[in-house]
Amino acid sequence: MTYDLFIIGGGVNGCGIARDASGRGLKVFLAEQGDLASGTSSASTKLIHGGLRYLEHYEFRLVREALIEREVLLKAAPHIIWPLRFVLPCHNGLRPWPILRMGLFLYDHLGGRKILPPTRGVDLRTDVTGKPLKDQYVRGFEYSDCWVEDARLVVLNARDAHARGAVIRTRTKCTSARRVGDLWEMTVETENGHVETVRAKALINAAGPWVSQVLGAVVGRNDPDKIRMVKGSHMVVDKLYDHDRCYIFQNADGRICFAIPYERDFTLIGTTDEDHKGDPGKPHISEAESEYLLKAVSEYFKKPVTKDMVRWAYSGIRPLYDDGASKAQEATRDYVLKLDHPEGGAPLLSVFGGKITTFRRLSEHAMEKIQPFFPQMGKPWTHDASLPGGDFGYDEVEQREAALSRDYPFLDKPTVQRLFRAYGTDAGRMLGDARSAADLGQSFGPLSEREVDWLRDKEWAHGADDVLWRRSKLGLHTTKQQQEALRAYMSAANTVQELKRVGG
Repeated sequence: MTYDLFIIGGGVNGCGIARDASGRGLKVFLAEQGDLASGTSSASTKLIHGGLRYLEHYEFRLVREALIEREVLLKAAPHIIWPLRFVLPCHNGLRPWPILRMGLFLYDHLGGRKILPPTRGVDLRTDVTGKPLKDQYVRGFEYSDCWVEDARLVVLNARDAHARGAVIRTRTKCTSARRVGDLWEMTVETENGHVETVRAKALINAAGPWVSQVLGAVVGRNDPDKIRMVKGSHMVVDKLYDHDRCYIFQNADGRICFAIPYERDFTLIGTTDEDHKGDPGKPHISEAESEYLLKAVSEYFKKPVTKDMVRWAYSGIRPLYDDGASKAQEATRDYVLKLDHPEGGAPLLSVFGGKITTFRRLSEHAMEKIQPFFPQMGKPWTHDASLPGGDFGYDEVEQREAALSRDYPFLDKPTVQRLFRAYGTDAGRMLGDARSAADLGQSFGPLSEREVDWLRDKEWAHGADDVLWRRSKLGLHTTKQQQEALRAYMSAANTVQELKRVGG
């Protein structure tokens, strides 16, 4: 068959476009060379935010769009997105108090905030948020943004796209794309070496850090548009404080750094901004980045944060459109959509830049770009649509968790909370008729066989890392023995699946 859209890239932009297009009635094929969200989309700071610091670079359109999207996404997926409060201590010698207040006033009002609480002043000498900080920090501000389980956001978009008819192929690399008449003809190859040809009326290049490589090596263009690869690194350290608020710290170099409660027992610290050269698929935190982050947060906390407290670190590449900015942190986070449509030839739309908060609007704008080629497609629809598992009110999380606990009394409270935060109303569908832990099958520590099978069957999880570090962060909570048992289980299941495919 001939598809309407062939999408290269299974990150948040590719899956968001696939979802939007499928819901408008287009036939979609998405190819991802690795796992869903295996690149930039699982290596973010995990915030749905307007980007307070972008106001300094006069990115008012981007900030306004992102601020509006916070509450749209909160309502669409309240199980994986929830409000956070951020404390910004005033630092003598850096941005003056009146400038911070003005910026936060804009932040409160630029996006038509309705759900999230407003900014307030904080006396750090008496407020609980001041206790972990050095005594020199006496006042600050507290404002709102949101948290997101970033890789799960990608998977839920893929699930919704699939439910609406899209073909989602992971571990499938597009090795060639050529215009043949008024169509695109793609060659795709699986990691097992299976090769096939796919035809589509339009091609969307949402390959993230590989977008320029796709234009060159896959599409065959001699002058592909360039991206600026900016690496952002994060560290997960032992829990630094007991309350539920986050911190945003100003650094002497003008950058900012976050400290965020993470996975119950840890604190997430990030991020850095430095230009990256080389393979976009294998970024690693450098020694200089580690020292920078540890020094930045230790400037504020009474107890120094040291290297021996680090439990995990990760890095991602932001594929920013190369706007010629002199510093990595000044390069625009806005997205650019480039349409290539030679007369009589099939259209190619390439996606540059963007941030996780604005993926839904980016997807709508992508649809606007290709609408002339598909006049029959439906109207925008995602603004008021929930993602899988998110079909409940944003203020109903606690009562929904309580209901899940009543339905499955053999599960302890932390497990119920984790499952609901991961799957929302799908948690009950996954647990099914289980009446005891034994009914859930083999145990891999906090993971059960039934949950692993759900992730394999419905969320394209193929290997243990897909489960432990993308669809969850249970790699932080499992032993080496539990992880090895999971690897063995998934390897055996994949072998059976492959034998059935070959035999069938």
